[in-house]
Amino acid sequence: MTDGLGLGDAYNATLDRIKGQGGEKARLGMAALMWISHSERPMKSDELCHALGVRIGSADLDIHNVPSIGTLLACCQGLVTVDKGGSTVRLIHFTVQEYIRAHPELFGSAHLTIAETCLSYLNSQQVRALPAGPPDFKNIPFLEYSSLYWGVHAKRELSDCAKLLALKLFDCTNHISTKILLQKHRERRYRVDYYKSYIFSGLHCASFFGIVEIVAGLVEMESCDVNQEDCIGDTPLLLAAQYGHEGVVEILLGRDDISPDKPDRFGRTPLWLAARNGHEEVVKILLGRGDVDPNKSGIAGRTPLWCAAEDGHEGVVEILLGREDVDPNRSDINGETPLWRAAANGHEGVVKILLGHGDVDPNKSQIGHQTPLLRAAWHGHEGMVEILLGRDDIDLNKPGIGGQTPLWSAAANGHEGVVKILIGRDDVDPNKSDIGGETPLWRAAAFGHEGVVKILLGRDCVDPNKPVISGQTPLWRAAWKGREEMVKILLARDDADPNKPDIDGETPLWRAAAFGHERVVKVLLARDGVDPNKSDIDGETPLWRAATFGHEGVVKVLLAREDVDPDKPDELGRTPLSCAYEWGHAGVIALLQPPASATPSTA
Repeated sequence: MTDGLGLGDAYNATLDRIKGQGGEKARLGMAALMWISHSERPMKSDELCHALGVRIGSADLDIHNVPSIGTLLACCQGLVTVDKGGSTVRLIHFTVQEYIRAHPELFGSAHLTIAETCLSYLNSQQVRALPAGPPDFKNIPFLEYSSLYWGVHAKRELSDCAKLLALKLFDCTNHISTKILLQKHRERRYRVDYYKSYIFSGLHCASFFGIVEIVAGLVEMESCDVNQEDCIGDTPLLLAAQYGHEGVVEILLGRDDISPDKPDRFGRTPLWLAARNGHEEVVKILLGRGDVDPNKSGIAGRTPLWCAAEDGHEGVVEILLGREDVDPNRSDINGETPLWRAAANGHEGVVKILLGHGDVDPNKSQIGHQTPLLRAAWHGHEGMVEILLGRDDIDLNKPGIGGQTPLWSAAANGHEGVVKILIGRDDVDPNKSDIGGETPLWRAAAFGHEGVVKILLGRDCVDPNKPVISGQTPLWRAAWKGREEMVKILLARDDADPNKPDIDGETPLWRAAAFGHERVVKVLLARDGVDPNKSDIDGETPLWRAATFGHEGVVKVLLAREDVDPDKPDELGRTPLSCAYEWGHAGVIALLQPPASATPSTA
């Protein structure tokens, strides 16, 4: 932002014009700018107009005080506009926002004013008298914003007026704002019925927003139940811990009758929620209590450490591991340890911290027998793989329940970087197959990962011909899928066998011909030693199969070879030409039929 003859001076001049309008126009212009620049989300035009029509402290909403959007725009002297699509009011340019941030003195205690306005609106007779049922935001447009955000603004700036208005709001049981708040912030866990009453006390609300001053006043009341559950089983402490409100947590823990380890309906304790959301200071405060169990699990048997590791909260992990009674290897119901989950999610910092703890087992697998290394390899986390391989006790070849090794998993998913790291280890077994007989090379070739195949074939000990249980080699699979470049890469190895058949006697050439992969057929035929007449267990040659399915291009390529027998029949005596006649492949018939012959040969 410029302070000379640039935008700064231009905005100064515009603000002077707004203020120079005097009276109600000046008030509306500056108030509109304050709301737009300090609101928690973009406001719609009708929301803003109704907000500016509220008189703080008044018990009545006067519709005559609500300005029109046209009036507001005029009062703002061009600094505000309305988006046509969503009727959202915004500043004309982002530099206006920058200017306002650079000049906080323009609006003084903006959040205080907004909080008082929201609370005055919610305490009005018109809002309190709303009938049960879903709110009609078109008729009461400021209701949603004031319900959801009054506490956010009050947390930033709280006046005695706002505090009194908040307490007045809490005195109104079953207020519509409570239901709106519950619906918005807990819609995944709970569906609000606007016709019912709900337990959500003032202490719950203040703890949710983290308003320390109000919480402090409420807990001093003898009638205050600090362990009361709301409509979905949350205590005030659970809410404060979940949203990281340290000051509120400390106040609540100051009550002798507090239950600091009381879980919600899902078994999640305040510590669990704080750890899950990465609130380090709240975790420290809770662990300072002797009656908080750091290993108490919640959903699916997951401990606070497990949750912190899953989401990559390094600070929380360090704090928890600082406790001697925290079990770093405790797994959830799926057998996943904190290390396993952190490795799976690629949180390198967390993994380093966990591995630095002497009691952590780097090879402990989950119920699918997948180790942290295998999972990291599966997801392609190169840095993670290198960190885990730094442990002398790591088991590089430990397979999962299906026999897949870390190298297999990386190759299967095309993670070239991980494959390079693993294949560079002398203790890796590059030919170890899964229960179906698929090697890392086979899997990579099957899914077209050319880069991985090149890396693997660079190791002389890699067997390019090792088949799966059905006899299919990597070359066979690539030929079947028509992957020309993959076939070339595999054939670059001198020891690749182009004639090795599967259990049905089908060679790579047979398979490529059967599916009409003309270019692959050409590549295979160019390889010395390939047998173009080798038939399957039914006596069908590559030419026979291509002719039967009408692959003219393949038939043409095969017939160009002098050593191809065009009349070789199958076990039933059917020749390529007779099959072409049977299926009506005129183009193939023209290629196979001798010029002087008018009828197909029969056996």
